[in-house]
Amino acid sequence: MAKTAASHATDRAVAAAGDADDDNILADLLAKARPLVMGVLNVTPDSFSDGGRFLQPQSAIEHARSLIAEGADILDIGAESTRPYGGAVAVSAEEERQRLTPILPHVVTLGVPVSIDTLKAEIAAFAIEAGAGIVNDVWGLQRDPDMARVVADHGVPVVIMHNREAADPTIDIIAEVTEFFSRSLEIAWAAGIAHDRIVLDPGIGFGKTPQQSLACIARLDAWRGFDLPLLVGASRKRFIDFVAASAPMQRLGGSLAAHLAAVENGAAIIRAHDVAPTVQALAVAAAIRAAR
Repeated sequence: MAKTAASHATDRAVAAAGDADDDNILADLLAKARPLVMGVLNVTPDSFSDGGRFLQPQSAIEHARSLIAEGADILDIGAESTRPYGGAVAVSAEEERQRLTPILPHVVTLGVPVSIDTLKAEIAAFAIEAGAGIVNDVWGLQRDPDMARVVADHGVPVVIMHNREAADPTIDIIAEVTEFFSRSLEIAWAAGIAHDRIVLDPGIGFGKTPQQSLACIARLDAWRGFDLPLLVGASRKRFIDFVAASAPMQRLGGSLAAHLAAVENGAAIIRAHDVAPTVQALAVAAAIRAAR
């Protein structure tokens, strides 16, 4: 199914790509020809691993600077917690905007592309107009019916992430994610989003059992047929605790192991809270591969 969808994507995106602005942040990033690191900047009171630490504007801006100094290629800023294991408190668009307003205009001046992590098309449009260059939609264009239009109208790259309302241990998660991606790509093509502005993310931890999250990392090659870059965000996720008991802030080792495996299996972008160790681990792994 993935290969069929990929060939469809190539055919359908030709016209959209021809009309798109030549300035493609995603293409420029991928041209670095190494795994990219997306640093996480949560400006929320309730994120699962660092809730409240960077809610204040000065703390958030200083953390953004630190992530860049540590080697982040992209900053992913979110003002509504999506808490992959449930318990997130929904916030209004106005509250989300209020959290972003004193922070986002400063962060976009720091020299690396900024991604807006949001469920809402209204907030995506607001962030893009404030300087964000990528939309990270944790519902893969399938929650807010205006999201695909906003992405297409602005010509920005989008991260399409798989999600479910609840985990179901009885399903074939690889087939489920593949079908989800296919639906999302149909939405993207219909809106006019260019093929070269799409990233796929299997959504580690979101609507998945720990075993299913592990399977998604192990079988990333199942989605190579879409001919799109893959993003993996395993940082501090609960499946690590399933393998080796640990609190979120004590999951660095598991996060690095998962991300190294993800890159080995085809991931082009790694989303991480701990940027410096991630950058170092990826560089050493690449050097070892080069020495074979």
